[in-house]
Amino acid sequence: MKAPFESEGLTNLENLKELYLYSNQIISIKGLGNLRNLRILDLGGNNITTFGSPSSGLGNLTSLKTLYLSYNQITTLTSPGLSKLTNLKVLDLSHNNINHSLESTGLCALKNLVELAIRYNNFKGPLPQCFSDLTNLKVLDISFNQLSENLPSVIANLTSLEYLDLGHNNFEGIFSFSSLANHSKLKVFILSTENNMLQVKTENWLPTFQLKFFRLSNCSLNGSIPSFLRHQRDLKFLDLSHNKLIGDFPTWLLQNITKLEVLRLINSSFTGMLQLPNSRHDLLHLDISNNGFIGKLPQNMGIVFPKLEYLNISENSFEGGIPSSIGEMKELALLDLSRNKFSGNVSEPLFTGCFSLSFLDMSRNNFHGKPFPKYMNMTRLETLYLDNNHFSGKIDDGLLTSIDLEVLDISNNMLSGQIPRWIGNFSTLQVLLMSKNCLEGDIPIQLTNLEVLEILDISENRLSGYISSSFNPSSIEHIYLQNNAFTGSIPSVMFRSFTLMTLDLRNNLFFGKIPHQIKEHSNLRVLLLGGNHLQGSIPNQLCQLNKLGMLDLSHNRLNGSIPSCFIDVSFWKVGSDHLYGEQIELSEEQSAYSIRTYYNSTLQLSVDGELYTILDQRAQVGFVTKNRYEFYNGSNLDYMAGLDLSSNELTGEIPYEIGELQEIRVLNLSHNFLSGSIPESFSNLKMIESLDLSHNNLSGEIPPQLIELNYLSDFNVSYNYLHGPTPDKGQFATFDESSYKGNLDLCGSTINKSCSNEEKIPSTTSNEGEEDESTIDMLSFNWSFGASYLTFTLGLLCVLWINSYWRRLWFYFVEASIDWCYYSLLKVVYLFQDHIMPK
Repeated sequence: MKAPFESEGLTNLENLKELYLYSNQIISIKGLGNLRNLRILDLGGNNITTFGSPSSGLGNLTSLKTLYLSYNQITTLTSPGLSKLTNLKVLDLSHNNINHSLESTGLCALKNLVELAIRYNNFKGPLPQCFSDLTNLKVLDISFNQLSENLPSVIANLTSLEYLDLGHNNFEGIFSFSSLANHSKLKVFILSTENNMLQVKTENWLPTFQLKFFRLSNCSLNGSIPSFLRHQRDLKFLDLSHNKLIGDFPTWLLQNITKLEVLRLINSSFTGMLQLPNSRHDLLHLDISNNGFIGKLPQNMGIVFPKLEYLNISENSFEGGIPSSIGEMKELALLDLSRNKFSGNVSEPLFTGCFSLSFLDMSRNNFHGKPFPKYMNMTRLETLYLDNNHFSGKIDDGLLTSIDLEVLDISNNMLSGQIPRWIGNFSTLQVLLMSKNCLEGDIPIQLTNLEVLEILDISENRLSGYISSSFNPSSIEHIYLQNNAFTGSIPSVMFRSFTLMTLDLRNNLFFGKIPHQIKEHSNLRVLLLGGNHLQGSIPNQLCQLNKLGMLDLSHNRLNGSIPSCFIDVSFWKVGSDHLYGEQIELSEEQSAYSIRTYYNSTLQLSVDGELYTILDQRAQVGFVTKNRYEFYNGSNLDYMAGLDLSSNELTGEIPYEIGELQEIRVLNLSHNFLSGSIPESFSNLKMIESLDLSHNNLSGEIPPQLIELNYLSDFNVSYNYLHGPTPDKGQFATFDESSYKGNLDLCGSTINKSCSNEEKIPSTTSNEGEEDESTIDMLSFNWSFGASYLTFTLGLLCVLWINSYWRRLWFYFVEASIDWCYYSLLKVVYLFQDHIMPK
């Protein structure tokens, strides 16, 4: 339970020298003043909001040398208590919410400070001039704040600095490296900007320091790499990412700096072919992703970098095949070749020689052939992305040696055959993506062996058959089976899962009723059953899905009325945060070099990213919005709510309660047999963006209250029996006749039809149009009559030609008809003579 920390039990421990209270739930501290011999105090990882007040007694801790306050909720740092800690040498205030200026904190009074970290706060304004008095500082980390104005001259006075991190602030103006001319002890320098308002001058000068770690990212370098780097013989880490550096790959960096272990040139505008030094280099980490490199990879790449552990060359324009020398990189743990123009078969030495690989991404290229050879030696492989290529053929079992596989993505290729049964042997598999291929057959029952599987996507294939009731997704959070040919009834076991969040079964051949065996506390967030042959009524049990955000039952044969109990779906009423965004992030650490590799400190220093590769494998859902498919993924799903019941056989009135679903953004009830009026409660759909009620039997007027729907951008009530004026204010002023067509009794300016009772005199143009229309109709009638007559005549002749019996009957009929006509006419003549001619 969160509570103030009362130190009554510690008051007698006057000789206590070290007190560690890290990671509790302390919200404030009182009564530590008696611990006058305390030298180390660790209060990190708590919930402290205010620090330094006189009541805490911290001003009495005059012997204190180390104070850790990181990872709290401190917003106010009062100076009276803090400024009295004059013997303090190490102070860590990082990862708090301190939002005032540095000058009011009392830090300038701590002249014995050696290490100071205030990263990840909200400090504003300039770095105060009094910081120049902290001449003993060896470590200064002020990164990730909102410090602004010019980079202060006080930095030039702190000549004892060994570690200086100025990154991620709002500094402006010009920074010159010559201001560090007297910093002979400097080992680590980090500078990056947030606002692109800082220009860094890289003038020719010979520095007195020898750096080990140098990061200069997102700075204006005028297209050139700082020339003083040619003299940095001890440099191990170099990051010049996110700069506009002109020209080819700087081969001279590797030739001059032989101790370099990490080289990061991400998004630095390099072009041309990748040229490597001729001699071997012991580089461990190379990232040149998101540049403009072209051509083939050097054939000697694996020979030049035999110790490489991390290689990322993604998002370039490399082409050709993978050089066989890659197989010489025995220590390679991460290889990212994605988003290039590579082609050909995958190099077999890659799969046999790089046995240390745990992450391999070859997606979005032009590779073809089989995805992996029969023999593979990747026993440490955990993540494999081969999607969006041209791989074809059946999936061989060479991958079976990668027993620790966690992520497999082979989607959007041309793979054929059945889903291999041996995939069920990967006990650690969490993500299986095989969509958009030509796979056939059924779902292997062996997939139920994947006890930690979270995402299964086998959509858009040629899969068919029944889904077994024993297919129990006990751990799966997201199932995508859409656009296949599965048939039979939907297994109710899918609705009894506590973990399932997404179920997409659209555009298959499922029939029968929607299962009603639904868990009361289900986590189902997206249920898409559209485009099948489902029948019966919509079960009320769907209303138990409190977290349901998107429901698609369209293009089925559902009948009955719309359940009014949809009002019980709490997400549609009030919404909810983080149903999706925080659920399915998968992260993987590769080449985890930390700052400790290059500099040791009492503080827990860290560099942004720490060279970890973060993989966000997020669910993606397609939903018809505004008459087109929109795709939502990640945190976007937390705010998307939609209900699509279109193209069914639903009857009855629209429940008034539907208008209380205030979080709904898409509502489609079109192409049904709904009757009655449009509920006035629809004016409560404050978040609605798309509303489609077309092709029903609705009557009455359009409620004028709907003009309150400020987010509505797509509205359709066409082909109903509505009457009266159309709304013409707010968003409704943007809708045209297409939203109302087929309602003959509607009127208003938006459909160019007056609501006045006075009959208008038709114009000449209108009459001409009517004449043209009637002429066209008469012409159509004559053509259709002639075609019918000709068809009948030809059919009769064919029958008479083939069948002699009917031919004889026809001639008898014709002869009898002629005789009847002759005698009838003769009789008329006789009668005429009897009445007219005189006797």
